[in-house]
Amino acid sequence: MYLPAMFQETRPAVLRELIAAHPLGALVTTSQGALNAEHIPFEVVPGGEPFVALRGHVARSNPLVAAGAIPFPGESLVIFQGPAAYVSPSHYPSKQVAGKVVPTWNYAVVHVYGRLRFVHDPSWLLDLVTSLTRQQERKRAEPWHVSDAPASFIDPLLGAIVGVELEVTRVLGKWKMSQNRSAVDRAGVVDGLGNEADGAARAVAAWMRDNPK
Repeated sequence: MYLPAMFQETRPAVLRELIAAHPLGALVTTSQGALNAEHIPFEVVPGGEPFVALRGHVARSNPLVAAGAIPFPGESLVIFQGPAAYVSPSHYPSKQVAGKVVPTWNYAVVHVYGRLRFVHDPSWLLDLVTSLTRQQERKRAEPWHVSDAPASFIDPLLGAIVGVELEVTRVLGKWKMSQNRSAVDRAGVVDGLGNEADGAARAVAAWMRDNPK
């Protein structure tokens, strides 16, 4: 990933916040010279900075599981896409002065690299799906719990999945949020995106306000 210094994000809490808010990651692996990508929700395993591992699961029938019988060479990668929005030149006050502005995109992403392993232990898998479910249900007025379903129903489903754990080797965060513009232009982007009808645009405006650099 091309990562100019001005766009680099290294604050552990900010990196974890993006993953918690956007847990559906793209797991990219390579096997026998071929690339593969799987889109699955992950949770972070705390410890270290910003964290020590990612956990998720795939279907046991997924060819990725068979490919993993031979350890994947080198690192695998999980990509988390945060808020993103098109930035119109109209949002820049400097447009009115010289007109020397062009469109761009603002976005935030986290790339997590590590060594991938598969987990078949039913207790590990039950703990994982319980945790992932709790993470998404916690804001609901009446959260659903895995334990709400009978074990006779859940246990066969656990047998149909395999856990994936990425032992983290490095984490890159890129926050392209108009840091290359003047303070006046950045304020114009926040105001302009914040008043657009598009929810993604408003999310970027909020991110720029809440995570200044």
